[in-house]
Amino acid sequence: MPDNELINRITWKIPNALVLVGSRSGDEWNAMTTSWVTQVSMKPVLIAVGVDNSAVTHRLIATGGSFTVNLWSSDDTKPFRKFSKPAEKDGMSLNGWAIREAPSGAPIFEEAIAWMDCVVRQSIDCGTHTLFLGELQHCDIVDDDARPAAMSDTRMKYGGVPRGGHESD
Repeated sequence: MPDNELINRITWKIPNALVLVGSRSGDEWNAMTTSWVTQVSMKPVLIAVGVDNSAVTHRLIATGGSFTVNLWSSDDTKPFRKFSKPAEKDGMSLNGWAIREAPSGAPIFEEAIAWMDCVVRQSIDCGTHTLFLGELQHCDIVDDDARPAAMSDTRMKYGGVPRGGHESD
């Protein structure tokens, strides 16, 4: 088995989108930064997000039954740092960024360049994380010319094996 340092270095090289995943259950709203998101089916269109089992977002997706995927411009990666811990809701904003309610009830960010609203169809226990498979219900592109952010646009690293001091959101 390779050592942990090598595992981290190689898994951090996997090209990943960087998005904000919105979640809601009842009156509790949240968003979190993630790079573990991909399409896994064409018919139906299923979007998968991997969420740490101890994260607030995990609980909200599991109990709320939906999530949004908010793509952000690569020109503005500041929001990703703000959503590495549980969000604070103030009116219709999370951590100071304006939101609105998606048809599923989860938050959509007004500044997102594109968004997808998904209803959970299946969840798969993958050890430290759960893979939520959401069927795409609604979506929109706000800025078709903007390049979506990727992990490589930041100094952030996520994947491999756990590092000391890692906090879930």
